[in-house]
Amino acid sequence: MKKEEKIRVGISIGDLNGIGSEVILKTFEDSRMLDFCTPIIFASVKILSFLKKHYKSNVHLHGIDKISQALDGKVNVLNVWKESVNINFGKEDLKIGSYAIKSLKQATEALKNDEINILVTAPISKHSIQSQDFNFPGHTDYLNQELEGNSLMFMITEDLKIGLLTDHVAINDITKTITPELIEQKIKTIHQSLRQDFAIMKPKIAVLGINPHSGDNGVIGTEDDEILKPTLQKINESGILVYGPYAADSFFGSDTHKAFDAIVASYHDQGLIPFKTLSFGKGVNYTAGLNKVRTSPDHGTAFEIAGKNVADHNSFKEALFSALTIYKNRIEFQELTKNPLKKQPRKPQNKA
Repeated sequence: MKKEEKIRVGISIGDLNGIGSEVILKTFEDSRMLDFCTPIIFASVKILSFLKKHYKSNVHLHGIDKISQALDGKVNVLNVWKESVNINFGKEDLKIGSYAIKSLKQATEALKNDEINILVTAPISKHSIQSQDFNFPGHTDYLNQELEGNSLMFMITEDLKIGLLTDHVAINDITKTITPELIEQKIKTIHQSLRQDFAIMKPKIAVLGINPHSGDNGVIGTEDDEILKPTLQKINESGILVYGPYAADSFFGSDTHKAFDAIVASYHDQGLIPFKTLSFGKGVNYTAGLNKVRTSPDHGTAFEIAGKNVADHNSFKEALFSALTIYKNRIEFQELTKNPLKKQPRKPQNKA
């Protein structure tokens, strides 16, 4: 990519009855954002104009019918549909969900075809998106199907990064899902992401136990001793610095997490409860392990405040900046890998 070319950011609109459109508009009310990227919102200029008026936003929208019409210095809105849409803030609606999927699918196609460089997704309602044509629990699973690689939900801030062995899996299925193969795959994905996406050349990774107190030597479950520990030892022998399993209940309260570049949680709430407690409003959901860059804010549709013009847009803004940084880091990593003598090794940096 030439230096003068701005990074093209595709933005899927998410659930129109939620706060996604609000946080998108608020982010680009600061015209300086256009110095960093060229945004292309996959939606409808008609509906964005309505929402702009509702939120009394000063954003200038540039409607386009083809991505090739997108202009630098403008907030571009690609018309994925042109018909009117009835907004009912705060309500789950399958029809509204279908527009969220139209936006996501077209943005993903553009990402696959290199018409956009990165993808930032606004929140969707997991219930409203379900249909015969779309049967996924969320963005991550869909993107894992559509893009090359093995996806991993990686929750990130500048100082805290938490990856998950299992994400949207029911509690009673967790121990059946965690296998040595899965553990090895996820940790290798995190290790590679830390190196290529965050410029941390020798990352240290901590792993939280599956059971309370990591099983207490088999008293509270045997999975930690029989599955997790031997797999971590094998991974360590391959040269990856991985430590654990650590008892999850005291790990964050004792600030042990600060000694590591990333933490691997065994299941969704084990990782996301401390992450959102420590960084809510600043966190980013990054889909690591894929051949393309996708980020999202760390919150959902927030139906309870939708339409009230009180939503905090900082997490969406962080998601955008994180995607830009990761994209640039990947280019630099690829150049360094192809020409190892061309540049000095990069200094470790945790900044997302």
